[in-house]
Amino acid sequence: MSDFAGKAVIVTGGSLGMGLACATRFAQGGADVLIVANDKASIETALAGLGPQARGLVGDVRKAADMQAAATEAASAFGGVDILVCCAGIQRYGTVVETPEEVWDDVLDVNLKGIYLAAKYAIPEMRKRGGGAIVAISSVQAFASQTSVAAYTASKGGINALVRAMALDHAGENITVNSVCPASVDTPMLRWAADLYKGDSTAEATLAAWGKGHPIGRIGQPWEIAEAVAFLASDKARFITGSDFKIDGGVMAKLGIVLPQ
Repeated sequence: MSDFAGKAVIVTGGSLGMGLACATRFAQGGADVLIVANDKASIETALAGLGPQARGLVGDVRKAADMQAAATEAASAFGGVDILVCCAGIQRYGTVVETPEEVWDDVLDVNLKGIYLAAKYAIPEMRKRGGGAIVAISSVQAFASQTSVAAYTASKGGINALVRAMALDHAGENITVNSVCPASVDTPMLRWAADLYKGDSTAEATLAAWGKGHPIGRIGQPWEIAEAVAFLASDKARFITGSDFKIDGGVMAKLGIVLPQ
């Protein structure tokens, strides 16, 4: 497979979960990949499986200097930036009354500001290459929320709005910007949530129960999200921009209301 040969890719949150799956997909496609994460140990573990064309950078998506360093590192090591995939994210629970201000700020900073900062420094490098593609991981909760996830849902709705704005601002520069909006996907973050809410059950049983809430009957796998991201970042998707793609096992379709005849 060489569908991304010659491409330079940055993946934030690239050492775990969907981020690692995306980094793996691009590396398998022949791309040069820079994964950015805030945990050195997880980066080293990820790099061991990604191959020699991958590099890692310890960085915090909330910090402008770190995101500028990521763009600089990719340009220095790979000659530029063609693709930016924003996967860094956190989940916290609570209503607006229950959520401490510092938790609210942390969720919005990681999930939303992190995309702004990553794009801020990647886009100038894309311009030098004549264009590029940005894909941000959002959530179906940008469209329909659970209870007690006020900060998370706000951050994901903000991602979709930011994607639309960037798509319009940079369409003339041959830069596409899209979001992928998963439902439940088997990641460390989802397993953390399952352990938190398992009660007298087990995390595995809780994940299985959550999977049954999807019409397809299971939770998603990270590689399934990575394939959608890869398509949106590919040359096959150059006419797609400003769009939100639900990869959700039918969850949003299930929410439709059937009116009586």
